[in-house]
Amino acid sequence: MADYVLIDGDKALFQPTFGAATIVVQPGTLTASGPGTVGSKKMCVDGDESSVSVAGCAYTTATHSIPGTGTLQIASLAGDQVAQKTSTGSTKVMLVGSTFTASFTVQSPAQQPTNAGPVPDPAPKYSGSGSFQTTNKKFQGV
Repeated sequence: MADYVLIDGDKALFQPTFGAATIVVQPGTLTASGPGTVGSKKMCVDGDESSVSVAGCAYTTATHSIPGTGTLQIASLAGDQVAQKTSTGSTKVMLVGSTFTASFTVQSPAQQPTNAGPVPDPAPKYSGSGSFQTTNKKFQGV
């Protein structure tokens, strides 16, 4: 099934729920490296998802109410987010598709307030999901 090809500057939109953590999400921006273009913008190819990194996002958990911070990234793409046939150069293009797997790496842990002082969140990483939003409404790939 055809879907829109992702291009330079398109957005990765993260869901706020990452397991036990609730994240104040901000969109990530894709940096395309494919040789082909749509209009004047390069096409995103398989691997360009690693260009998305959103640092400084605040988070809390049900037990750790003093916010901490971390970085959102794309952990892996869904099968329908990489074209089966359409490529630019020798690399398959990225498609809008369904939802990708995202990771949230804790930089500064959220804290649990206690009488003995705050207790840091022990989890170093959380897993969640997100989707792509494209400005390309012309070119589709399969």
